[in-house]
Amino acid sequence: MRYMLMHKLDDSNPALWQPSPEFIAKFGEYMEEVNKAGVLLAAEGLLPSSAGAAVIRVDNGQATVTDGPFAEAKEVIGGFGILQVRDHAEAVEWAKRFAELFDNVEIEVRRVSEYE
Repeated sequence: MRYMLMHKLDDSNPALWQPSPEFIAKFGEYMEEVNKAGVLLAAEGLLPSSAGAAVIRVDNGQATVTDGPFAEAKEVIGGFGILQVRDHAEAVEWAKRFAELFDNVEIEVRRVSEYE
């Protein structure tokens, strides 16, 4: 089973988008561990919405594009990982361990749709 882990950050707090050397070291240890376990398929961090983001909405066939930064959006996706795990419990365990790297964070764990 594949699961996507998404972590949310406060888009209006620049400090959250500039991790400390200590955080980077802890993050590197976690990434090494998840790699050694053989469950990591992909992982990327995202830049804040001020670095080039857009939201495209379609209502009644009309597309509207709103460029970032998004003043009305406090929390945005700061990064994601895709894991290949045995079950939901394993995905949650890896997400919990990732969340523990932060002082304050919200991690969303979602199963990836797989069609046969």
